[in-house]
Amino acid sequence: MRRIARTVHLTCAGVVAGVLVAGCGLVGGAESGNGAVADMDMQEAAERADEVFYATVGEIKPEVDWTHRATTTGSCDVTRYWTVMTVVSEQRRGNFLGVVERFWKASDYRIDMVNPSKDLPTIIATSPDGFGIRVKFGYKGQAFFEVTSPCVDKSKVAPPTKLANGRTYEGEIPTPNVRSDFWSAESPVASPAPSS
Repeated sequence: MRRIARTVHLTCAGVVAGVLVAGCGLVGGAESGNGAVADMDMQEAAERADEVFYATVGEIKPEVDWTHRATTTGSCDVTRYWTVMTVVSEQRRGNFLGVVERFWKASDYRIDMVNPSKDLPTIIATSPDGFGIRVKFGYKGQAFFEVTSPCVDKSKVAPPTKLANGRTYEGEIPTPNVRSDFWSAESPVASPAPSS
């Protein structure tokens, strides 16, 4: 999966439809002289990215298992990646994405792109403080999250401190392998009965 930041911030002048301007946003609206967001370095941005993900995944009920995937840095941005290990059936992916989109909208995120395609359903959004976030379904219906910071001051970046809520993996992460009575069910969610 390509990083959000790499898909767009060749320049901050043009916005390509359907992608985020992840490296061009401002946190708190203040930019320092070197183009970085004032008062935030890559480590702090990584911690903020973690908060964005944990808040989002915390809204998904029933809970899904997830694991940390990677951290990457660019010239002035940082991206965190997570992989969902719970099997989300094709019939339940719309519900999954709906929960995420509603939470982002309620949190004043700007929804930049929604791709409801059967093959690779995706939502891309931007938080009020300029962090780009994406949720995407890939091979075998595995859900992935990534959060990319705006431009910040360069620094070392430590791994996340919070443990995954499921198993951790050394090396390659397998396809989803945790069953959920709700998310893995191969039937659409029943509509509520109309009130009389």
